[in-house]
Amino acid sequence: MAAAMASAAERAVLEEEFKWLLQEEVHAVLKQLQDILKEASQRFALPGSGPGGVIKQESFVLGTSGTDQVKGVLTLQGDALCQADVNLKMPRNNQLLHFAFREDKQWKLQQIQDARNHVNQAIYLLMNRDVNYQFKTGSEVLKLMDAVMLQLSRARNRLTTPATLTLPEIASSGLTKMFTPALPSDILVNFYINLNKLCLTVYQLHVLQPSTTKNFKPAGGSILHNPGAMFEFGNQRYEVSHVHKVECVVPWLNDALVFFTVSLQLCQQLKDKISVFSSYWNYRPY
Repeated sequence: MAAAMASAAERAVLEEEFKWLLQEEVHAVLKQLQDILKEASQRFALPGSGPGGVIKQESFVLGTSGTDQVKGVLTLQGDALCQADVNLKMPRNNQLLHFAFREDKQWKLQQIQDARNHVNQAIYLLMNRDVNYQFKTGSEVLKLMDAVMLQLSRARNRLTTPATLTLPEIASSGLTKMFTPALPSDILVNFYINLNKLCLTVYQLHVLQPSTTKNFKPAGGSILHNPGAMFEFGNQRYEVSHVHKVECVVPWLNDALVFFTVSLQLCQQLKDKISVFSSYWNYRPY
């Protein structure tokens, strides 16, 4: 009898704690998440966020590769690469090539655009449950946290996992038409985001003659192709002879990744608290 009374009293206390968690602490965490994610969203320099709605331009010097073959400056404006000024020293003859974006061209970085959209979707989910909303069950909170975490994981993954492309896909992308002077036919370039870095890869190619005895084996999709990779494009077969990868750190991308990590941890901590109570309700000692 005493044990039963103690159990009932304990249960009453837990129910009060759980009620407080649903009514007070959940909203405190949601507010904290909103504040953090709004900071993250601002890092993506949304249109209209600056004075007069103008997104500021930021220029970054590309870190030199091991052989110092590629140098340049990239200019970023929100999710658009609005200028790329690149010098390439050809390894065969040390000839210096210079190419830059045409003034009427910009290259949208889909990874940044997608990450920003996922952050905004997470904010939308949180704002749909304002301070006056009453959560009735723990599972309702878990469902919301799962939905927010899914958007945050997708946002983070877009920045940490560049697309795998085949060499013909790189060759046929609009990037080849962005430059003045036009890129030589034996040069391919690709831009992508990897974590907090904006990366440029330059591929130098040589034509495989029809009489070559080399066993032609087209390469599949990859983030970074290696020398020796082969492909066919425009009825012509090519082999990659040299690969140069250079990159620059974009500080606000690093900030965004930190905000994603902190937000995911907050979501998980709230889920864990809810689960502690859920496991108690499901526990039957007799």
